Amino acid sequence: MERVVGTVVRGLRCPIINQGDNIEEIVVDSVLKAAEVESFNINDKDIVTLTESIVARAQGNYATIDHIAKDVQAKFGEDTVGVIFPILSRNRFSNLLRGIAKGAKKIVLMLSYPSDEVGNHLVDIDVLDEKGVNPWTDVLTEKQFRDHFGYNKHPFTGVDYIEYYKSLVEEYGVECEVIFSNNAKTILDYTKNVLTCDIHTRFRTKRILKANGGEKIYSLDNILSESIDGSGCNEAYGLLGSNKATEDSIKLFPRNCQPIVDKIQQMLKEKTGKNVEVMVYGDGAFKDPVGKIWELADPVVSPAYTSGLDGTPNEVKLKYLADNNFADLRGEELKQAISQYINNKDADLVGAMEAQGTTPRKLTDLIGSLSDLTSGSGDKGTPIVFIQGYFDNYTK
Repeated sequence: MERVVGTVVRGLRCPIINQGDNIEEIVVDSVLKAAEVESFNINDKDIVTLTESIVARAQGNYATIDHIAKDVQAKFGEDTVGVIFPILSRNRFSNLLRGIAKGAKKIVLMLSYPSDEVGNHLVDIDVLDEKGVNPWTDVLTEKQFRDHFGYNKHPFTGVDYIEYYKSLVEEYGVECEVIFSNNAKTILDYTKNVLTCDIHTRFRTKRILKANGGEKIYSLDNILSESIDGSGCNEAYGLLGSNKATEDSIKLFPRNCQPIVDKIQQMLKEKTGKNVEVMVYGDGAFKDPVGKIWELADPVVSPAYTSGLDGTPNEVKLKYLADNNFADLRGEELKQAISQYINNKDADLVGAMEAQGTTPRKLTDLIGSLSDLTSGSGDKGTPIVFIQGYFDNYTK
């Protein structure tokens, strides 16, 4: 019988992961058990994804605010530190800011507005228009911001992030001056020593600061890029991708993930005879049209994946073929014509009209987003995702 189902995505439950657990064995056992219980076969080109969180937990990749403070103090000494462009997140940034404050003497906190880098808004952009404020040119003090916009709580978290972030710094007896600007160079009027906390624009921000007189210029990936007094660390991303663990500690992005995905692939091959692709995923890369939040607060969607997940989709648009190439065909004749076209499509469809409207994104970003939406960030308890039929097309 002809197949009538394409891609199938299953969130798999597994034990709660703790430090020292064998993550490879747990993932493989969870996939095999799910296949047995749910009566599905494991096939070549199936995909297993596992969230970065359980990898970091198994690795024990944790650090405290004291470790952050020690690294910050070693880099900035007694200088006033400009802390610029942080995202507005209790989970992502509150403990980082505590550690930064504990290692500094004074902080000038510069927030982008109307929103942070990933779309969390301090103020609605329409209100900026009403007040005649231009976020691309105007620099505001805390008083000016309050005079214009008052006190606004985040609609999802109920937090006034200006007040909250300032209180975290002052909790350690550290002076905190808050300003608002979208121009990195603004901070150099206050201090030449800057910790830039943006994620995806950090390299440009650092280049601008260094080119305009900045002296000690670091980004979050430079903090805890090596172990401090036995702490966890991440050589590639430092504090980027970290999450709050306890009130005084963080879980860092996992380290050295490539051997993990390769080992899982090897073990599944040995046990099933099938070549299954494997990847570690963090945040997906998609934007919420209502909340306006772009999900990706991790430095990358996937820190490691097997080779079969490299590249981008190479797909044609069925509706384009039906409306253009084969507009005069119907029914079985149309189906056969489109199937033949797909089977004979070029290996590289970049620029081809038949591919217009398909998604020109990395496979790992697409699959990571699919996985993140499947596992969620709450209590679903499915940090492993099993995907079948992703590489199938209309002819399969």
